[in-house]
Amino acid sequence: MLKSKTNAKETETLSANPVVVSAVDGETPTFESINTSLSEIRKLKGVLGYILRSDTSAVIDFPQSDKIIENAALSSQINESCLEITKQFNLGGMESVLVEGEDAKVLCINIGENRINVFMEKNAPHSGIIKRILM
Repeated sequence: MLKSKTNAKETETLSANPVVVSAVDGETPTFESINTSLSEIRKLKGVLGYILRSDTSAVIDFPQSDKIIENAALSSQINESCLEITKQFNLGGMESVLVEGEDAKVLCINIGENRINVFMEKNAPHSGIIKRILM
């Protein structure tokens, strides 16, 4: 999906703009609204990037293009693990999950068919981000 880095100009282009993958049908109004909110959240101090996925579209925004694949795999694994846990304990559906590591944390939120993963520095306040996404 992503080309290997061949020169500095291509690297700048990849890191300056979010990667957008979209189906022919386009995005729903909810998807577009969430993406707009995430674009603003991305500018906050401590936010490292985000992944927004629906059944038909995806937006990935990280300044470091070499971290995109790692972060996409991590967010997918978190979502799958949470789905399995909710099934095993009959918890219904997952609304939000916060996974903290030594240096960073990932906030995962499901809104309808939209799956949101916001990557942050460990000391970044996540409660304000949840409120901004759910507005």
